[in-house]
Amino acid sequence: MKETWRALATRWLKFNTVGAAGIVVQLVALWALVRLLGLNYLLATALAVEIAVLHNFYWHERFTWSDRASLGRRESSLRLLRFNLTNGALSILGNVVVMRLLVGRFHLHYMLSNLLTIAALSVVNFLVSHRFVFVR
Repeated sequence: MKETWRALATRWLKFNTVGAAGIVVQLVALWALVRLLGLNYLLATALAVEIAVLHNFYWHERFTWSDRASLGRRESSLRLLRFNLTNGALSILGNVVVMRLLVGRFHLHYMLSNLLTIAALSVVNFLVSHRFVFVR
């Protein structure tokens, strides 16, 4: 069944609500990993993104795509694997590459660079999730 534009717009808003919470999770994790643990900003970025990916998956499954609920632990585990292999990999790779460019080359602050990178990747992540991860 094809989704109406209104339903798709609602889902996009839900996706961005979860994403906004995920941004907070990612930025706090990034800050803690760099400032408190002294990790390199690129390694910290990859770890912070993965923490946010896990957070976002949990809420996307229960909120954004709750109408496409998993039928059990196995299906949910397969979705998590697909989510990590698509959104997770894209987010980690995209974040590390763009962060290297923005921080390493253009000398922007790592927190601002991270926000810009997240915004740039959000549309692609939504489309991948909608068409591949949370399919019926």
